[in-house]
Amino acid sequence: MNKGRLEAFSDGVLAIIITIMVLEIKVPHGHELVDLKPLIPVFLSYVLSFIYVGIYWNNHHHMMHTVRRVNGSILWANLHLLFWLSLIPFVTGWMGENQFSPTPLALYGVVLLMAAIAYFVLQNLIIKSHGHTSLLAKAIGKDIKGKISPILYLIAIGSSWLSQWLSGGIYILVALIWLIPDKRIERTIAETSSKH
Repeated sequence: MNKGRLEAFSDGVLAIIITIMVLEIKVPHGHELVDLKPLIPVFLSYVLSFIYVGIYWNNHHHMMHTVRRVNGSILWANLHLLFWLSLIPFVTGWMGENQFSPTPLALYGVVLLMAAIAYFVLQNLIIKSHGHTSLLAKAIGKDIKGKISPILYLIAIGSSWLSQWLSGGIYILVALIWLIPDKRIERTIAETSSKH
């Protein structure tokens, strides 16, 4: 099957997720800067989640450049990823509205962990479909960032009740790890193109 519909649908869902998140930021009932103060946790949680959704969109876009065809398993794995990403607006809102309280903070991490697992499953199904010598398989290599992220999420989830600062700091750390541009796929595509 052609990958075009999968890409278009995924892009649409991610755009809606970002739209829902920004709509959750309610306009204050005052006209002074001080009236914005209660929105600071909500805004900070929005910024973090916007970055995460942006990272997933960017990585998904790059991954799809290596895909020649999709099958039913890949379509379902992609929907599985979109399911967990679609929960980000809910946990973002809950976490921000409750000033990063332990339980919302932990649930935020659970959703991030499940999204990471879903992305890993999708990535591996694409490699299985295209072969272990495929562009994606070559580009991913040992995938150290992909393997360390779930461990960090588990630590952050567990530390939510011990230290909200530590837990939140780990979520920010993982985002920063992925925010650093990952050129593996671009480099592999360029190297393959130059050989042909």
